[in-house]
Amino acid sequence: MSLTAAASGFVVVLLSVQVIQGQYDWGVTYSSTEICAFKGSTVDMSCTYRYPSWKNYLKTEVKETFWFTKLSGNQPLDLRTDSDYQDRVEYSCSEKSCSLRIRDLRESDSAEYKFMFITNQPGGRYTGEPGVTLKLTDSGLQVQVSGSSYYGWIYLECHSSCRLPDRSSYIWYKSGEKIQSQTSSTYSFYGASTDSYSCAVEGHEDFPSPPVCVEYTTCSRVIYTDRSICASKGSSVDISCTYSSYYTITSKFWFSPERSHQWQSPSQPEDLSDSQFAGRVQVLESERGRSTLRITDLTESDSAQYHFKFTTQWFEWRSSLPGTTLTVTALQVQVTRITVHQSDTEAELKCHSSCSPAARLSYVWFKNGQKVTGVETSSFKGRVYPGDIISCALKGHENYGSPPVCVMLTH
Repeated sequence: MSLTAAASGFVVVLLSVQVIQGQYDWGVTYSSTEICAFKGSTVDMSCTYRYPSWKNYLKTEVKETFWFTKLSGNQPLDLRTDSDYQDRVEYSCSEKSCSLRIRDLRESDSAEYKFMFITNQPGGRYTGEPGVTLKLTDSGLQVQVSGSSYYGWIYLECHSSCRLPDRSSYIWYKSGEKIQSQTSSTYSFYGASTDSYSCAVEGHEDFPSPPVCVEYTTCSRVIYTDRSICASKGSSVDISCTYSSYYTITSKFWFSPERSHQWQSPSQPEDLSDSQFAGRVQVLESERGRSTLRITDLTESDSAQYHFKFTTQWFEWRSSLPGTTLTVTALQVQVTRITVHQSDTEAELKCHSSCSPAARLSYVWFKNGQKVTGVETSSFKGRVYPGDIISCALKGHENYGSPPVCVMLTH
C-alpha cells in the first residue's frame, strides 16, 4: 500500500556532459555527472545503457533495472524500497534508457546516484561507475549589493550557488512587487532606498532569493521561515515569518489567497478570522519582528498558501512573492512485512503520511477497534490473524484516524 505525493521545483544541471562507463559491450551513459538543486524542489537524472545481445550462446534479457545510493546487506538498495525516499521517487524506463525523478528534495538526498541493470547472463549485472553526484543548496539565489547612494548608484546582482543554464531570464522584486521589464541577472538604480530587493529565475518564481536591505539596516520586507510545510490531518502547525519596515507599522495580519472568495472585495485580503477556522487559528508574537500563525486540528481543506501583510502610514506590503505553502495529508496504514510462523503470523505496519511531519509525534494504534497499549511510535509489530482490522491516528487526534486495513493472509 503506498501513496504518491506530487511536487514541482527548480532543477539545475551543474555539469551536463556525457560520461560513458563500460567494458566491452556493457556500459552506462549518464547525461550528467553533477547536478545542483534547491531543497524542496524536484530533480531529474537519466542514463542509457547497453549490453551484448548474445553471450555464451545465450540471448541477453534484462531482468531488473533500478537506481541506488547505498547498500543493504552488501546488495544495492533500490530507491523505491529505501525508506528515506518513501513516495518521493519515480522511474521512467524504456528499452536501454531509464530516468529517475526525486521530489521534495532534502539535505539527506545529497549523494552519488548509480544505475544498475541485471540480466539473465551469469554474472550479468552492471553498475555505472562513477554515478551522478547530487548537491543540495538552501535557497540557491542571493542578491549581492555593491555601490552606495553616497556615490549615486546601487548595483544588484542575482547570484546562484548553483550554476544556472545559459540565457536564463530573471525577475526582480522591489519590496515584494515585481519590477517590470527587468530580465537580466543585474539591476541598478540611483539614490537611497528603504525598499528590499529580491530576485528569481523566470519559470521558477516559487524559489526566489530572500529579500535584502540595500541601503539601511531596516527596510520593508517579510521573510518566511519555511517555503513549504507538510502536516498530518488532525495535527497542529506553526507558520512563521520575520518582518521589518523603515516606517512604523500600523496594522498586520495573516491571510490566504485561496480564501479570497470569502473576502468582501477580491482585491482586498482579509485577516484569517476565527469564523473561517472555527476557532482553530491563533497568531503569536514571541518577539518583536516575528509573527507565527498557529492552526490546530488541521483538515485537508487547510491546504493552501499563507501570506503575512503589514501596512504603515506610507506603505503597504502586498507581496507577489510566494508565502508558505501548507499541505495537509491523511494517515495511511502500510504493511511493510508479513512473517508467517508455524503457529502464528507476525506483521510489521507503519502509520504513514505522504510527507514528513514538522515535529516528533506520538501515535495511537487500534486493533479490531481496541487501542493497542504500549505503542506510541509510527511503527507497529505484532501478531495478526485473518480478518483483523488495524488503524492508526495521532495521539490526541484519534478522530482523524487512518482508514482501517483488513489483514488478509495468503499461502
